[in-house]
Amino acid sequence: MTESVDVYFSFRSPYSYLATPGMLALAADYDIALHLRPVLPLAVRQPDFFSPENRKRARYIILDWPRRAEFLGMAHAWPDPDPIVQNMETLQIADEQPHIFHLTHLGIEAERRGKGIEFAKQVSHLIFGGTRNWHQGRHMTDAAARAGLDLAAMEQALQSGDHGDEVDANQKALEASGHWGVPTFVFRREPFFGQDRIDLLRWRLDQKGLTRPLSG
Repeated sequence: MTESVDVYFSFRSPYSYLATPGMLALAADYDIALHLRPVLPLAVRQPDFFSPENRKRARYIILDWPRRAEFLGMAHAWPDPDPIVQNMETLQIADEQPHIFHLTHLGIEAERRGKGIEFAKQVSHLIFGGTRNWHQGRHMTDAAARAGLDLAAMEQALQSGDHGDEVDANQKALEASGHWGVPTFVFRREPFFGQDRIDLLRWRLDQKGLTRPLSG
């Protein structure tokens, strides 16, 4: 039976975005099933994590992720609009959130259609790669198409109303894995947190003999 790796991912996490090339490489290089497990961002799940008293956390992320992107040769721009509505001065989270729940539910639907990792890659590159008004026009439609998906059909499927239950289940599973942040990769109940731990996960997969045989 094919081994699996669960990827806990947020569409508002710049580090999740930075992990996407490594995610696709894992799927290509190893005989594993890579499953996207979308969760809401910590700022929504645990608003006090980025409270004014913990402002240094937000400051560090704003400093760190662009330099990491530059190091990796990836585009980097803070999303416009931000996937969550948050006052960046007070760090307060708005009650109305027009984007993040929808994005997360689309991620659930993409995984149900067997294209979760591809969808996460295309959409996160849209959001964090410098596309202004990524939520308007054909941006999302075209991103879904590049992932091999029909956005209109996905939107229709969201009407079932059960995608939020799966998000809740993913968040509980992430906590049960021994971590809380994203991206977190879980293989055989062992968590690997951060896009800079993909090499460590690859080392573990190599230990278990899961390297995909070279073709040809």
